[in-house]
Amino acid sequence: MYKWEIFFGDCVKRCYLYDMKPQCRPFLGGACGSKKNTVKRVMKRIGKLYFRYGTMGSAKTALLLTTAYNLEERGMAHLCFKPVTDTREARNVIRSRIGIERECRWIYQDTNLYEEMWRMHEEGGMVPECILVDEAQFLTPSQVDQLAQVADDFGCNVICYGLRTDFQTHLFEGSRRLFEIADSIEEVKSTCTCGRKTIVNARIDSKGDIVTEGAQVEIGGNDRYVAVCRKCWREFSR
Repeated sequence: MYKWEIFFGDCVKRCYLYDMKPQCRPFLGGACGSKKNTVKRVMKRIGKLYFRYGTMGSAKTALLLTTAYNLEERGMAHLCFKPVTDTREARNVIRSRIGIERECRWIYQDTNLYEEMWRMHEEGGMVPECILVDEAQFLTPSQVDQLAQVADDFGCNVICYGLRTDFQTHLFEGSRRLFEIADSIEEVKSTCTCGRKTIVNARIDSKGDIVTEGAQVEIGGNDRYVAVCRKCWREFSR
């Protein structure tokens, strides 16, 4: 159990995170209306925000699904999320290129992940020990901040997997924010056909030629993208 002291002006309430009642939510807006409401953690598990990035085909999703399996095997509560921007699946699943999949919860453009965590807690009374997010580059900067707050306030480990840059080598907004505030950043590496490390998620047309113009987000798989090193990208995009 992880005890909190919740200050309502001069009044102090104490509760346990797993037994917290809906009325013990002053740090979401001030249940008693006082502007002096604050929350002081007395005991807590320490959560961190992780960003594991790599190019397409570097097995990021497979790593996420392996992590979910390991957590499940150890009886550790966890949740999987994915932005609805990724429309390759007709249902709410995270699927790897190697064929394994797992159900997940959708993240919409207007989803408040911190409030979502509170709703899940109020409905089921359980706070997961780990949250896994696929395609994290499609998160909004605000949603990344919300995940950081979930890690800080609930003590959950939040592990985000995603791309660093788009087909023009520009950072995605979600990835940019993760680079700015994540506790831990790790690259998931893969190899170009020339032997160098892949860096660019090159977009290709129907003929297999590299495309350098277009919208930042265009959902596709091997038919639309190929991961290459910087040198190969420069040579083939001329």
